[in-house]
Amino acid sequence: MTHSALDQLKSMTTIVADSSDLSAIEKFRPLDATTNPSLITAAASQPENRALIENAFAQAKAEGYANDELIERTIDILTVKLGAEILKLIKGRVSTEVDAALSYDTEATIAKAKALLALYKQYGIDQNRILIKIASTWEGIQAAKALEAEGVHCNLTLLFGLHQAQACAEAGVTLISPFVGRILD
Repeated sequence: MTHSALDQLKSMTTIVADSSDLSAIEKFRPLDATTNPSLITAAASQPENRALIENAFAQAKAEGYANDELIERTIDILTVKLGAEILKLIKGRVSTEVDAALSYDTEATIAKAKALLALYKQYGIDQNRILIKIASTWEGIQAAKALEAEGVHCNLTLLFGLHQAQACAEAGVTLISPFVGRILD
C-alpha cells in the first residue's frame, strides 16, 4: 500500500499544525497544534470565524472591560475559543501563546498564562491539553520554570541558540520550539 509523504512523516514524528485554518486541521489531523498572534489575526479574517469573534467581544464586554483592555481581553478570549475549536479536531495538545509584549516580564507572563488557562477551564478544557507558549527570554524561561513547578506545561519559542535550549532544559520545560536554521547559523 502506498503512503503519502504526510503519512510517512506521521509514522516517524509528531505532526504539529501551525495554522488557524480549522478545515485544514480537520483534513490533515495533526497530533498537536499551535496558535500565535499572526494565526489569530488570520483566523479573524476568515468569514467562518465571525461568530467566534463576535462572541469573544460580547464576553469581554459583559465582563466589564472597556477601551484598550476590551481589545486585549477580546483577543485572549478569541485565542482560547480558537484553541478550544482546534482541540475538538485533534487528539493532543494546543500551544497557546502569551503576548510577546510580556517577554521581559516574568510576573506578567505568569499572570497571562494563568488567565488563559482560566479561560480554557471556563470552556471545559483540561489544563493537560494546553501548552503555554512563551518566548525564550531569560524572563520567559523563569516564568516557565515557575509555571512548570505548578503543573502548567510550557512550550518555549523564539529559541535561537543552544544556550537558550540548555536554560529551558534546566528549567524543566515540557517542550521547546527551536528555530533550527538559526541555531545552526
